[in-house]
Amino acid sequence: MQTRLERMWGQIRSWREDEAISTLRLNPSLGKSDLAKLRKILDDAIDGRGGELAARKRASEVGSCFLELNSEGRRRFFELLANEYAHDDDAVDAAIAEVQAAPAGYRAQAEDRLRNVLRPKRERLFRRFVGLQGGLSFLVDLREELLPLRRESPALASLDQDLRITLARFFDVGLLRLERLTWESPAVVLEKLIEYEAVHEIKGWADLRGRLDRGRRCYAFFHPAMANDPLIFVEVAFTTGVPNALEPLLDHSIDKSDPTEADSATFYSISNCHYGLTGVSLGDLLIKSVVGELARDLPNLRNFVTLSPIPGLRTWVQDNATDVRSLIPSGLPAGPGEIADLKPKLEQLAARYLARESAPESSEDGSSTRALDPVAHFHLSNGAEIYRLNWWANPTETGWDRSMGIMVNYRYEPAFIGDRHDAYAASGKRPISEMVRKLLPNN
Repeated sequence: MQTRLERMWGQIRSWREDEAISTLRLNPSLGKSDLAKLRKILDDAIDGRGGELAARKRASEVGSCFLELNSEGRRRFFELLANEYAHDDDAVDAAIAEVQAAPAGYRAQAEDRLRNVLRPKRERLFRRFVGLQGGLSFLVDLREELLPLRRESPALASLDQDLRITLARFFDVGLLRLERLTWESPAVVLEKLIEYEAVHEIKGWADLRGRLDRGRRCYAFFHPAMANDPLIFVEVAFTTGVPNALEPLLDHSIDKSDPTEADSATFYSISNCHYGLTGVSLGDLLIKSVVGELARDLPNLRNFVTLSPIPGLRTWVQDNATDVRSLIPSGLPAGPGEIADLKPKLEQLAARYLARESAPESSEDGSSTRALDPVAHFHLSNGAEIYRLNWWANPTETGWDRSMGIMVNYRYEPAFIGDRHDAYAASGKRPISEMVRKLLPNN
């Protein structure tokens, strides 16, 4: 089966078949002699020799060659871009000296030259890719291949950062389209929802139809260059009251609330569709956009909440709560009664974990401000409040292994989203409801 990278590049590969350009063939492991050949075509593509059209054709040649490389060859390809196609250190030093020595009235020009030499040469290659049909998709998937390697060296980390910045520029919110997906949406899009769902598996077409039916909605962001390929999507359930259990949201046999009569919209699944867009801000934009649209369309709604997992809770409890960890069953209990005695303590620990525990050295000065739990960090970054803990909300093996069946509601209040986002970003301040506050020690 073809990888996504290979499927996406099919459109661009046609450039090599249809146009009179060289058909470079490289050893899959990209040995020294092949690196020299690749370096030549990279230089021509980046420098724009022969004009923009010729440069784009060479970029398509680079992409086609990349697909023919094995894992070792692809690693060497990335190392070549990382080590030889960053900015020129000597040129940067000279430009800095020019800025420092610039007389009054000429500093702005010197600063412009410094900005230009700080741009890595590989950035021009990335832009050539984007100029090709299907090239933006290829660039996303190229980064997906790079991400597992980025921690191996500072140079690869820098290459990843440059690629992320390029993608963030092309996936700016002004270029994205918010779309409500329904059962009438194109089949190719619906198939991708099944493929990309990352939180609660969609078990076939009947399950998908239930998630798009009465009392449910699904919204996704699309980019015009990837028209039928969602970037990120959120599934919404309409309920009376804030939900405290997962099963009713996923069981389509249970009656669903009429959106015009419900008082709560629950975001119960958010799926990023492309690993290559990791670190590109999409989730916060999606949540805020959907909250705004629902508030306009359904003025009867009073609560915009999630029902979210707490993926790191059980591991943290096992590592930090020596007084209870030996009492926690290793497997899923038959029912909540078996662990009723643990409920008060585990809820207190869950509140502490979400509201007070921080990732190590998560701020620039080495202090800890970022929430330790990744889902909590996501929602707090987007301006949400830690609203309520729900005991025995997900009594499945997965729910037990992650968080002993406990789930959490995060609440989005449109009037406070911006201020809460700013406070969390600046100082790590975490808004919590009175219900959660009462569970904390020294509240």
